[in-house]
Amino acid sequence: MRLSFLDPLYAEPGPYASVYLDTSRDVDHPERAIAQRWHRLRESLSRQGADGALLDVLEGVVGSDTEVPGVHGQAVFAAHGTLVLDGELPRPPEHDTARYSTLPDAMPLVTQHVPEIPYLAVVVHYSGLPTAETHGWVTLEAETGTWPASTVTPGERLHRRVAVATWHRTCVRLGHRLDELARGAHADAVVVGGDVWACNVLVRRLPAALRGKVVRVGGRTPTDTGRALLEEQLGGVFRDHMAAHDCDLVDAFIARRALEGPTAEGLPATVAALQRGQVAALLLNRPPGASARLWAGSRPTQLALTEAELTSFGVRAPGEERADEALVRALVGTGAELVVVPEGELRLRDGVGALLRYADPAPPP
Repeated sequence: MRLSFLDPLYAEPGPYASVYLDTSRDVDHPERAIAQRWHRLRESLSRQGADGALLDVLEGVVGSDTEVPGVHGQAVFAAHGTLVLDGELPRPPEHDTARYSTLPDAMPLVTQHVPEIPYLAVVVHYSGLPTAETHGWVTLEAETGTWPASTVTPGERLHRRVAVATWHRTCVRLGHRLDELARGAHADAVVVGGDVWACNVLVRRLPAALRGKVVRVGGRTPTDTGRALLEEQLGGVFRDHMAAHDCDLVDAFIARRALEGPTAEGLPATVAALQRGQVAALLLNRPPGASARLWAGSRPTQLALTEAELTSFGVRAPGEERADEALVRALVGTGAELVVVPEGELRLRDGVGALLRYADPAPPP
């Protein structure tokens, strides 16, 4: 997955306040519940050293996602009295957290975007009998997104209302429009739900390339929830899957490793490649735990396993930071991608590896 959505997070130097909290609106008196959660987090940040101006900036944003219905969460980051990022979470955090630290606590936000699968969702409903003589209507709603993040940040929708008598003919034109949307979104799948007859007519008239990506789903297909089309079904389609783009990166890593090509595996080799800005994509079996540490300087590529290594590079006063925070900053700062790959797909030494932009020069004979 690409991490460009985190670029604004590093526009300001640290220290950062990183807040994750449940802002679900599916409970009685949600605003009161959110305010109580925030009060506890504000007190925690104050004890950690955050000043009043920074806390006031956060307070002005926390719980402001009133237009997002249902179950979800919010991730908010601020530094030096400035809001640097406000992100929606497709599911609430397991625990509300607030951290004031040199580097932002960005990994929980990143993992809520995994596996970042692009898709096109289509819902079709009709009223009346499916015959040419019927004076009913067929309605089509279509929406591109990236699962799971877009479940709470749905994009612009295509809406069409077509007379049943012309539905067969109109589907040909609609198919080409849907193909344009899918191509523009680089959709891995086209998830189609709704009334069986109308869906059958549409799917049979889609362009062949698009028809091959169709996944039919059943169940309720409401279109007015304020959340993503087919939200309930998307999880069943995409859970435990990887995005096609990420699968390609994993395949490239395996092929290059077999040929001793430009890859790194294991934490020491991967950190060394990040120091050189050499990493095109970082592969993780799982994000590092909170206890894992790296030493870091003020720049994204200034990270190492030991303090001595960084000081040998001329880095002054490096700090010991959480490994996940240092790794995310390095990836964003060097434009590298992140792939979370299950061990069942690819077991990596130390749980980490990298697809490199170039190979190291061969040593002289």
